[in-house]
Amino acid sequence: MSDPFTLAGKRVFVAGHRGMVGSALCRALAGEGCTILTEGRGTLDLTDQRAVGDWLAREMPDVVVVAAAKVGGIKANDTYPADFLYENLMIEANLIHAAHVAGIERLLFLGSSCIYPKFAEQPIREDSLMTGPLEPTNEWYAVAKIAGIKLCDAYRRQHGRHYISAMPTNLYGPGDNYHPENSHVVPALLRRFHEAREAGAESVTLWGTGTPRREFLHADDLAAALVVLMQRFDEPGPINVGFGSDVTILELAGLIAEVTGFGGRIETDPTKPDGTPRKLLDSSRMHALGWAPKIDLREGLEDAYRWFLEQKEMVA
Repeated sequence: MSDPFTLAGKRVFVAGHRGMVGSALCRALAGEGCTILTEGRGTLDLTDQRAVGDWLAREMPDVVVVAAAKVGGIKANDTYPADFLYENLMIEANLIHAAHVAGIERLLFLGSSCIYPKFAEQPIREDSLMTGPLEPTNEWYAVAKIAGIKLCDAYRRQHGRHYISAMPTNLYGPGDNYHPENSHVVPALLRRFHEAREAGAESVTLWGTGTPRREFLHADDLAAALVVLMQRFDEPGPINVGFGSDVTILELAGLIAEVTGFGGRIETDPTKPDGTPRKLLDSSRMHALGWAPKIDLREGLEDAYRWFLEQKEMVA
């Protein structure tokens, strides 16, 4: 643990503030007495190296948070590997390098638990990184995120920058992506079960066997953890941020059926890929900093579904 860093009075740039994580972090930072800097995609293209460099040199935040990324579920990752690898490499490399060039001492990079090997020992410790092959369906995204971690470590080692990397587990909550083809499992299932109930469908079919186990963390819990990390953490390598327990995809679907009011059958399609068999993080280092999640899965799903119902015309 490093000496505490006070956010009060500081300028914090949240790259990706319109996304689920970025918007949750902005909500969390609102109570910290700092100035939150944001810039929309229409006025700042994070894949444009010169534009990013000019913006950071002009605005000079005290902290940069890299919450911007191209994200999606198994199908999206498998269908658009070049997009996921290229765009994420460009976003993170531009922000991390430009922050250094501008003399910005502190940066927080957001990764993903998919950086770990497909068959990593459970629960997954941070030292499992790069000890085995990745899950093939999302290795492109994972490789980009691993590169971001190593880039932060490289600027720390060579230039003494206080650049850190947080690895959240599977996330969900308000502001999620509900695209019918390219979303993650929670928003995809919330939308499918909602539409099945509306249509009076007799069943909903899940991709894969339904047996893989996944850990889910509400975006507001992650945001609280990120505030703690900015204040109290200053070490190389990733630090895990997880909920602490997991459920099978079939159990998740059952909860979502209850939340959305769907009363039909839940079936599985074993011809579709399952992805990693299990992905539960060891978040003991994060807990040692004084953070713990507060939102249980059922409560969080209800919150996410309320947001979807309020925004569904916009997320269609």
